[in-house]
Amino acid sequence: MTTTRWARVRAALRAQRNDKERGNEIEAKASRTAGVISVETLGRPVWTPRDYAALAEEGFKRNAVAYRAVRMIAEAAASVPWLLYDGTKEVTAHPLLDLMERPNPREAGADLMEAWYGFLQVSGNAYMECVELDGHPRELYALRPDRMKVIPGRQGWPEAWEYSVNGRKVTIRAETNGASPVMHMRLFNPLDDHYGLSPLEAAAYAVDIHNAAGAWNKALLDNAARPSGALVYKGAEGARNLSDDQFDRLKRELAENYQGAANAGRPLLLEGGLDWTSMGLTPKEMDFVEAKRAAARDIALALGP
Repeated sequence: MTTTRWARVRAALRAQRNDKERGNEIEAKASRTAGVISVETLGRPVWTPRDYAALAEEGFKRNAVAYRAVRMIAEAAASVPWLLYDGTKEVTAHPLLDLMERPNPREAGADLMEAWYGFLQVSGNAYMECVELDGHPRELYALRPDRMKVIPGRQGWPEAWEYSVNGRKVTIRAETNGASPVMHMRLFNPLDDHYGLSPLEAAAYAVDIHNAAGAWNKALLDNAARPSGALVYKGAEGARNLSDDQFDRLKRELAENYQGAANAGRPLLLEGGLDWTSMGLTPKEMDFVEAKRAAARDIALALGP
């Protein structure tokens, strides 16, 4: 065999080897950046980067605007009917439709989806666990986001989830075929690879202002609807200070006769040498009503569909 023919054979073998290597690369394709994420997390659980309890307590339980917005979105989304199609033909009877109608022994389908969308709005994350039997889905459960932790795998994507409650931990692992028993829906978060951004977190300042305004208004009503002030003693009849008995009696009379909603509007009777000096802003000076309305608009804007 001539040198030229040997060169042609070697070139052909080299081309086949390169094609095979390129084929293997295609079969084993993976994200080039996922490895960087996995190195950062090192396969350890990643905690939710916010206080879910505070968001639920201050933003949902104690704020009427946020509560109503979350409920409206969750109830409207949960009321959308589920339809199943085989190609272009609608299927009216199927085990999947039965599952969505009664996902587990404790909940109806609308209740499950309302909880699912409610968790998504409050925390920015929603988790759905699918329980299979003989390879078929049998039950669905919405899991509380504050109890879930993502465990990233070697490729940076979740390989398992850790659910903690009452000191007990349950690890739910993704299956080797790529299927997952847990579906994690999260809202867009530009600063986190694993968890979504809660709308209530974006509206946190507005929620605090709105709640503080309500607390201030309640305290003002409890204080006879008057801003805070001071009783100044000017030293009547040459005296420079109140005696201990006079001081205690004045405090007792103010607490018993002039504080509380039942005493609102009762005139304050000042004895000689006492003068009232206001030390707080009135609701008009604070623009109280407009500040509360602005905060309510910001909350609704963050949660609005």
